[in-house]
Amino acid sequence: MFKEFKTFISKGNVFDLAVGIIIGGVFGKIVASFVGDIFMPLISLLLGKKYLSDM
Repeated sequence: MFKEFKTFISKGNVFDLAVGIIIGGVFGKIVASFVGDIFMPLISLLLGKKYLSDM
């Protein structure tokens, strides 16, 4: 059973999928941080509101 699993993993598709999932998760955190820390404060400054949820 372990030999079959090793053969399955060594095909490369599983590694590509794992790397894609990790990169996707990190990219999502980077985008969320950018929007929350840079983009939204600039928008709130332009609109004159401290919190956009007050609109």
